[in-house]
Amino acid sequence: MYGNFKLKDEPLILGIESSCDETAAAVIRGEQLLSSVIISSAEEQAKYGGVVPEIASRAHTDAVDDAVLRAVKEAGVTIKDLDAVAVTYGAGLLGALLVGLSFAKSLAYSLNVPLIAVNHIRGHLAAAYLCGENLKPPYVTLLASGGHTAILHTKSYTEFKVLGGTCDDAAGEAFDKVARILGLPYPGGPNVQKLAEGGSADIPFPAALVKNSERMQFSYSGLKTAVMNYCHNRTQRGEQFNPADVAASFQVAALEPLVKKTVECAKKLGADTITAGGGVAANGYLRARLSKECEQAGLKLILPEKKYCTDNAAMIAAEGLIQYRAKNFAPLDINAAAQIPLK
Repeated sequence: MYGNFKLKDEPLILGIESSCDETAAAVIRGEQLLSSVIISSAEEQAKYGGVVPEIASRAHTDAVDDAVLRAVKEAGVTIKDLDAVAVTYGAGLLGALLVGLSFAKSLAYSLNVPLIAVNHIRGHLAAAYLCGENLKPPYVTLLASGGHTAILHTKSYTEFKVLGGTCDDAAGEAFDKVARILGLPYPGGPNVQKLAEGGSADIPFPAALVKNSERMQFSYSGLKTAVMNYCHNRTQRGEQFNPADVAASFQVAALEPLVKKTVECAKKLGADTITAGGGVAANGYLRARLSKECEQAGLKLILPEKKYCTDNAAMIAAEGLIQYRAKNFAPLDINAAAQIPLK
């Protein structure tokens, strides 16, 4: 068993991410990001209309060594300089996760440095620390990704409380579904946004918010069904409709509740800062609306660059630093997990 680690104030940490179709590696020294490399199989996945787990796993196997070597070289360090290895162990595609995790285990063991197992969702939350804004808790975070949608009160670097979330589907999944309904290619989210830019949001789709609920809950199942029915019914009747208007109207119904409720939560808690994370946080409409609402409410908004909202290893390294300082190290027999509770 490896062990006997001497903690450093500004550790050199390698982050590895392989939960879906991006093979990524990044290196940080303390809070400073030194490199970030992403090798994507999205183009290959697009041929099949979405991510094929077996193809993703093979792509990770082919790319993980190259990604790590490139990240280390671009950081201007060597493998032997690393003080810890942080890696996504879940949630995600099990086969894909195993590729990155197995590589990280072997590397950490060979270097006799700590292995840090990172929850992918916590990685998305940690992306805000890459902004150079000296972000410190407490603050309110909007998490919007393909698998999760929630508003969180980040109380400390390692603790947060879920203030509200989706009761069915996630926002990112809804974007992908609507993209398929409209015949848009994979990945769905960016293509829905692009189409929406040429449309008018005048179709009254139901807002993705559960009314008359004791808890703050969002719901995307009904919204997806409304979009599908709208397109199907008009097609069956031979009526013309503008896909751009459908995309724009869906986008407003999907995102406005998230914006408004996030700002409401911050004001209610007396928090002065809002952050956002997850792939949907790269959406231009969401970013613009959050910026405007925060400005009007006198709140500070810290948004990661779009490239750090989608899957990347820089956010895994950032979360790895948090867990390193908390001495939360993983045993070498840790296994990958396809699902991890939001906690």
